[in-house]
Amino acid sequence: MTAAPEPRADAPVHTGPDAGVAPTLRAPEKAAAGVDFDVCGVMAPKDYDALLLASFGGPEGQDDVIPFLRNVTRGRGIPDERLEEVATHYRANGGVSPINAQNRALKAAIEDELAARGLDLPVYWGNRNWEPYFPDTLERMHADGHRRILTVTTSAYSCYSSCRQYREDMGMAMEQTGLTGKVDLDKTRQYFNHPGFIEPFRDGLRADLASLREELGDDARIHVLFATHSIPTSDAAAAGPRGLAADLRAQAGAEPGEEGADVYSAQHLDVAREILAGVPEAADVPWSLVYQSRSGPPSVPWLEPDINDAMEHLAGEDAETDAQGRAVAGFVVVPLGFVSDHMEVLWDLDTEARQTAADLGVGFRRSPTPGTDPRFVSGLVDIVEERLGRREGRAAAGCFPAWYDVCRPDCCTKVMRDGTVRPTTSAVDADVRGLTEHEAGTAPAGRTEEG
Repeated sequence: MTAAPEPRADAPVHTGPDAGVAPTLRAPEKAAAGVDFDVCGVMAPKDYDALLLASFGGPEGQDDVIPFLRNVTRGRGIPDERLEEVATHYRANGGVSPINAQNRALKAAIEDELAARGLDLPVYWGNRNWEPYFPDTLERMHADGHRRILTVTTSAYSCYSSCRQYREDMGMAMEQTGLTGKVDLDKTRQYFNHPGFIEPFRDGLRADLASLREELGDDARIHVLFATHSIPTSDAAAAGPRGLAADLRAQAGAEPGEEGADVYSAQHLDVAREILAGVPEAADVPWSLVYQSRSGPPSVPWLEPDINDAMEHLAGEDAETDAQGRAVAGFVVVPLGFVSDHMEVLWDLDTEARQTAADLGVGFRRSPTPGTDPRFVSGLVDIVEERLGRREGRAAAGCFPAWYDVCRPDCCTKVMRDGTVRPTTSAVDADVRGLTEHEAGTAPAGRTEEG
């Protein structure tokens, strides 16, 4: 067994305008029978009769914590003793994840926005890992008479755990409930670059820069950290359509795990630049993309640098000063990878990263997530209207175009331990059922099933 690589702390530091890359989305392969979409992966409008808000789920009390974590890690054989280490995050909050209350609030906000636009679409809520579970919600929707369901998830970016795994779990729920062929279940596009998702982060960054400058002084050196969830580098390499990922690696001249060399990190870098483009006060402020919440064995490489390592690298005793001889005096953390202030934001950022800043003796601010910001809610309903054929154009900011409605068969695949690729709700993905690890191109040596 080879030793795990040393953690990387030296996040690339960016200043000033950065054009980034401008990839071209490739057309999906021909769809299976019954899937109607054009060459850009845009589905033909459909008369949906209900919405499903799909999320991760979380415990609602101390007795729920370990069963919930068993669901999250199912199939990996992790003993309860190990799960208790993670459970401390929830135990400290009374065993309650804030994500459930946040999703109830988001569901209500979407319902209000739909009503304001005259759209008679009931909204249901279902989760991957806790009540209400996908199968239960789908059975309820079917019993209520709904046959054409459109799903909106609480994950904005493209990778296995934030997109494809939702579609796989929905596919399994359809099979488990016997609703395959009885219900149409589609999913909206990933919305990382929708202006409604980006604009709330701009407000947070602007306010936190002003607050930190008031505390530290206008001449203080501040560094912005854009934080997102780390994923295994093998998942990063498989994120997005295979051809687009290869194009990004060629343009970046880098390997998976290096900045901008995969679809997942490239999407985040582009969103970071778009956030900064709307905040003139941050024009000359250095910034970095950092990661958080890694899990799994240390022998499996994940995207780096970890936010705490990056903070120590930038503001620790051995940190370099800038041209004016200034050390970093404070950090503004923008959690651009997250939709709401759930447990990973509250623990990994508000608790651990804040403590790291305190240990370093520097200032710290954490910007809010979109949550139920009216612009974010409006953006989600805009995307629903796209699929209903009620909206011209597909809003998108930055160098990526609006993402696919129908993902390619090779998009964000993960080969499981038995050598198979799980089917999803998208019929076009049926083509990947028989792929081997070599053909899928997503199973480097030593890879383990994650997520």
